[in-house]
Amino acid sequence: MSRHSLVTPKQRCTLTFICSKSPCFPWERGSEKRRWREAAFDSHAESCRKQPWRRRVLKQPGAVGLVLGHPFDTVKVRLQTQTAYRGIVDCVVKTYRHESLLGFFKGMSFPIVSIAVVNSVLFGVYSNTLLALTATSHQERRAQPPSYTQVFIAGCTGGFLQACCLAPFDLVKVRLQNQTEPRAQLGSPPPRYRGPVHCVASIFREEGPRGLFRGAWALMLRDTPPLGLYFVTYEWLCRQSTPDGQNPSSATVLVAGGFAGTTSWMIATPLDVIKSRMQMAGLKQREYRGVLDCIVSSARQEGLGVFFRGLTINSARAFPVNAVTFLSYEYLLHSWA
Repeated sequence: MSRHSLVTPKQRCTLTFICSKSPCFPWERGSEKRRWREAAFDSHAESCRKQPWRRRVLKQPGAVGLVLGHPFDTVKVRLQTQTAYRGIVDCVVKTYRHESLLGFFKGMSFPIVSIAVVNSVLFGVYSNTLLALTATSHQERRAQPPSYTQVFIAGCTGGFLQACCLAPFDLVKVRLQNQTEPRAQLGSPPPRYRGPVHCVASIFREEGPRGLFRGAWALMLRDTPPLGLYFVTYEWLCRQSTPDGQNPSSATVLVAGGFAGTTSWMIATPLDVIKSRMQMAGLKQREYRGVLDCIVSSARQEGLGVFFRGLTINSARAFPVNAVTFLSYEYLLHSWA
């Protein structure tokens, strides 16, 4: 078996990038640099052969966190878009009685499919934007840390582009989560959407291509500044707990990632409410003329408290999910470097 067969195309591209950025003195020949690159491939391939679980573990935390957190997300979305529930416990009880345990996992298939792409866009754009702003690699950033302004700009850029990719997937998820009908039984009326593919086809047919991006502006507003603050909070907590020039410990990464996620969701929740309501507009709610109209109408009809529905669930879910996400991110960067 060749050494390259143990390295995935994505890992080979990353290693090639790292090797191409390695210093090469004028008196060194191409053969020297080629041998250095081959040694890097050999080292990575050998580690993958001895520890095949490494490649699987790096892909699983996002999906595992999504599966564990999806029931909380379903309750949150229903509280934000429906008025039939008196609170979290009431929503959980009614969902379980009417739809069984499966009701909490409605709309989960599209997020499972898209989470790898979404996380890759967010963290990839963030890292590359920091590289463009600071001209320092990830390994050099602990010795020469970027400013918080640079971190904020990089985080906002990643959040904006993530929202562009996420919008259609998130719309389908919210539409399916708001279907309160139990699984179709003989003689009972079928639900509006039979699944994610049918949901996409129905939206495309009834609302046109633009319908798949309903609520996209609210989603971009929700993800852009809060994700800038998300990375700033993480960097600040890591720097406060780590000596200069050293990498943060796993415990520090877990705590900093958890608090970063909680902080960003506390700020993002009002716009998350607006986003969910605009995505459901025209079905169970009236049409909104835009983000501002949705804000004014919701506040006038239900008071300012409506913008904080789901805040408790968002904050509780955000800590463990983002702690694991950042731990995986740091481990991935160090293992590939």
